[in-house]
Amino acid sequence: MTRGGLASLPLLALVLTDRPTAGIPAALGAMLAGINDRPGGRRAAIPRIGLPALAGSAGLLLGSMIAVAAGGGRSLVILPGLFGLLGLVAGAISSTGPVASACGTQVLVTIVIGAGMPLPEPGPARALLFLAGASWLLLLRLLLPSPGRTRSVPYRFDGERDAVAAVYEAVARLLDASGGPRARQARAALSAALDQAQDALAGPRLRRYASSAAERRLHAQYAAAFPLVEAATALAWAGTTLPARIAEGPRGLAAAVRTGGGCGPLPAPARTDAGLAALDDALLRAATVFDRPHGVLPGGRLGRSSAGLFRRTWSAAGREYGLRVALCCATSTFVAQWLHHEHWYWLPATTVFLVKPDLGPLASRVVCRAVGTVGGAALFGALALLLSGPLQLVAVVALCGAVLPVATRHFAVQTSVVTVLVLSLVLLGGEPPAASARVVESLLACATVLLVGHLPLPGRRGHGVRAALDTAVGAAHRYLGHVLRTPEDDAGRGALRRDAYRSLAAARTAIDLSAAELPRVARHSAGSDGVAGAVERLIDTTTACAVQLAHPSAGLPRSHAEMLLTHLSELERAQAVTRGAPAWTGAPRAGISG
Repeated sequence: MTRGGLASLPLLALVLTDRPTAGIPAALGAMLAGINDRPGGRRAAIPRIGLPALAGSAGLLLGSMIAVAAGGGRSLVILPGLFGLLGLVAGAISSTGPVASACGTQVLVTIVIGAGMPLPEPGPARALLFLAGASWLLLLRLLLPSPGRTRSVPYRFDGERDAVAAVYEAVARLLDASGGPRARQARAALSAALDQAQDALAGPRLRRYASSAAERRLHAQYAAAFPLVEAATALAWAGTTLPARIAEGPRGLAAAVRTGGGCGPLPAPARTDAGLAALDDALLRAATVFDRPHGVLPGGRLGRSSAGLFRRTWSAAGREYGLRVALCCATSTFVAQWLHHEHWYWLPATTVFLVKPDLGPLASRVVCRAVGTVGGAALFGALALLLSGPLQLVAVVALCGAVLPVATRHFAVQTSVVTVLVLSLVLLGGEPPAASARVVESLLACATVLLVGHLPLPGRRGHGVRAALDTAVGAAHRYLGHVLRTPEDDAGRGALRRDAYRSLAAARTAIDLSAAELPRVARHSAGSDGVAGAVERLIDTTTACAVQLAHPSAGLPRSHAEMLLTHLSELERAQAVTRGAPAWTGAPRAGISG
C-alpha cells in the first residue's frame, strides 16, 4: 500500500510543472504495475511487473501510430478488424501463463487507449512516460524493505527467504495432518509453497551461480527441503499417524531460514519404516546444510524453449481463447465506433479487462465489473463535489493507488477503485469525466463479453482444461518412469516431481475455473475432475515408491507395485470416460514389479 501511494509522485511532479496531461500516461503505467504487484520476492517481481510494463509501453506507441493513421474519423471496418487481429495474437499469448496474461492484457488495453485517448503528447513521449511510471513503482518494489524483516539478514532477500521458510512450515503441517482427513489439503498447500519458492528463486540474478553467500545459502536451504518433502509426502500417502514431535524439526528449520541462524536441536529419530528413516536422513542432511551451507542448486523447473512457447500459444487452447478475445475486441470496437463519440476507447478497453483469462468465471466477472463500475462512478460523483483543484485530484489518485493492492482481492472492489482513479485522470486531463456515460459503456462491455463468451464456435470447447490435464498426465508418467529406471538420481527425481505436482495444480485450477462457469460452458469439461484425481493418486504413489527404492535395503514392495498398476488403470478409465479425452499410451508399466 505504501508503494501504491508513492507511485503517484511522478504524476504530482508533472502537475506541479504544469504538465498534467503528461502525467496521465505515467499514472496509467503506475496503476497497471500496481495491479501486477504481488507479495513475494523482489527478483520475481522484475518479470511480473517489468515485462507487462514493456508490453504496455509498446502498445501505447502502437496505438498512437494507429490513431495518426486513422486520422480521427469513424472506422466501422478497418479499426475493428485490426483490433480483432491484435486481440487474436495477444489472447493466444495470454493463455500461456500469468505473466503472459498480464502482458497480453496490457498491450491490448494500451493500444486501445493510445488510439482513442486524446492527449497532446506524441506517441513516443506517451510510451516513455508510461514506462517511467511503471518503472518508478518497480524501483520502489526493489528498494523499499518489507515490514517485519529480520535485521540480521540482508533485506533484499526477505521475500525469497519467507518463501523458502514457508516450504518447511508446510512440511511440518503435512506431517501433523498425516493420517487424518486434512492430509490431502496439507499436501496441496505444500505443493503451492514449493511453487512460490521456485518462482521466488527463479528471478533475475538468482541464476545458476549465485553471486553472494546469502544467495548460496538460500539455494542450499531450498535444495535441502526436497528430500523432506518427498519423505513427508510418502508418510502422508501411507496414512501414518505421527507423534507431534516429528514436525518440530521442519519448524525449527523454518525459523532458521527466517533468522539466518542454525537449525538447533532436532527431534530424536524414529526409524521404524522406510518413510520415517527417509525423513530422519533428510533432517540430518538439512542440518548439515544449514550449519555449513554450500552453493548447490536443486533441480529447477524443467526448461521451456521458445519453440515450446510457440506451440502452447497456437495450441487448441490458445486458439480458442485468442478467438474469443478477437471477437470481443472487434465487436466492442465496432459498437464504440458506431456510437461515434470522443471517448470511444472506454468500451473496448473495458472489454479487454473482462476477458482476461485468470480473473475467475466469466459470469461472476461480468457481474463484479457492472457492480464495481456503478459503485466507483457513484463514489467519484460524490468526491467531485468536494474537489476543486488538480492537487486534490492527485491526492485521490494517490489514495486509489494505496488501496489498489488490497482491492485486487475482489474484482468488484478493484473495479471500483480503478474507476475512481481513471475518472480522476480524465478530469485532470481537462476533459469532463462523464461518469454516467462510463457506466453505460461498461454495461455494454459486460453484455458483449457475456454474449461472445457463450457463443457456439466451430469445434469443441474446453481445450484449456484438456491441455492442462494432458500436461499433468505426461508429467506424472515421466516422473514414474524416472523413479523406476533411475531411483538413485535425486536431483532429476526432484525436478520431475516438482513438474508433476505443479502441472497437477495448474490442471486443478483450470478445472475449478471451468466448473464455476455457467452450465453451457461448464459441461465441456465434465469428468475432468476424475482424471485429475487419478493423476494425483498416481503422483503420490510414485513418491512413496521413490522413498522405498531410495532405501538401501528395500526394493519396491508388492503392495506399492499393485497400487501403481491400479492407479494407472484408474487413470486410463477416467480418460476414457471424459468425452474426447485422449488416452495416454506411454505409461511405464514394464518397470513395475513387486
